[in-house]
Amino acid sequence: QVQLVESGGGSVQAGGSLRLSCAASKYTYCMGWFRQVPGKEREGVAAIYYTGGSTYYGGSVKGRFTISQDTAKHTVYLDMHDLKSEDTGTYYCAAELVPCTVEARYIGYWGKGTQVTVSS
Repeated sequence: QVQLVESGGGSVQAGGSLRLSCAASKYTYCMGWFRQVPGKEREGVAAIYYTGGSTYYGGSVKGRFTISQDTAKHTVYLDMHDLKSEDTGTYYCAAELVPCTVEARYIGYWGKGTQVTVSS
């Protein structure tokens, strides 16, 4: 079992920045972030391989969001810049993605989610 604890959500004005963090209870080979807006399908935001640090991004966030990790702490971060109102949603940390991309078909573990609200 892997426990995931997210932090860092909040409210920000459009154009602002936020950083999300997700601490895993132990090693996982792949972690990522997904977001959910009521009435819409879940969207893959970013993913990162533990080994080598290869990263993957959803098209709507590429160039604005950066996923990174501290492997010693089993923690991943999502730095979000130039936030837009359409980035509003609940952001979920995920672990054990198969494959390790934003289009993962299987996800082993989920965090409880953290709310991000961007006002225009």
